[in-house]
Amino acid sequence: MAIYHLCIKIISRGKGKSAVAASAYRSGEKIKNEYDGIVHDFTRKGAIAHTEILLPQNAPQEFSDRGTLWNSVEKIEKSKNSQLAREIEIALPKELDREKQINLVREYVKENFVDVGMCADIALHDRNDGNPHAHILLTMRPLNEDTTWGAKSKKEYILDENGEKVKLKNGNYKTRKINTVDWNEQDKAEHWRKAWADITNKYLEENSIQEKVDHRSYQRQGIEQIPTIHLGVSATQMEKKGIATDRGNINREIKHQNKILKEIARRIKALMRWIRSLTTNKSKDNLTENQEDISV
Repeated sequence: MAIYHLCIKIISRGKGKSAVAASAYRSGEKIKNEYDGIVHDFTRKGAIAHTEILLPQNAPQEFSDRGTLWNSVEKIEKSKNSQLAREIEIALPKELDREKQINLVREYVKENFVDVGMCADIALHDRNDGNPHAHILLTMRPLNEDTTWGAKSKKEYILDENGEKVKLKNGNYKTRKINTVDWNEQDKAEHWRKAWADITNKYLEENSIQEKVDHRSYQRQGIEQIPTIHLGVSATQMEKKGIATDRGNINREIKHQNKILKEIARRIKALMRWIRSLTTNKSKDNLTENQEDISV
């Protein structure tokens, strides 16, 4: 059964994370982070089904090497709490073969991220445990036409009713920060989530698969059901070996409660049908009595 899972995270230096380390781990490669000198070696990591980098037209061709790409990101970000990359993790439909899974991810990434100026580092993971998924690392700065990194934001002067700059007590002028791209807008996450559902359903339909996925919560879909939680790679492997995990136990309890909810809903529907039948029969009886009164 095709499932929907899309999770968006930020790789932040302020939280002790590194874009180089994240890329090395997800791709199963060995990359040195020139920012701090640490070498991240994940060449022994298994289950890497496919990796590739997609670049916008104005990106340097050397960014096709992920070490060069992410070291460039680490270098341009000077702050100790810089946001280095955005990660999107998606569950892949098991109903599709590997080639179609790759094409699905590639098309989704190109249309939603690369075509608007982001560099994308893609890694597909599959341990043959029924949980194939993809990690997509995305750059957060726009690229200038000359292939250099652009600014994430710029300052704009705030003007008064006469169109004059507002001067502060310290002598500076009042300004506000304006993002140069809309990638951090709140509605983007919803747009990306829906886009993944739409393109997944397109691929499923094109391959004569009746399953559908939906990015909306059960509540938004009008489904009275408790959603299960995402197991993740480690828990999935343990559950497959017959080892119970906390996440697995939570899902088993949720499924049990959903069965109860389903039975309650069935009984309510049956009760409503019974009430409607009583109302219908009573109306028929009243009609018959009225007809009899008229004939008399």
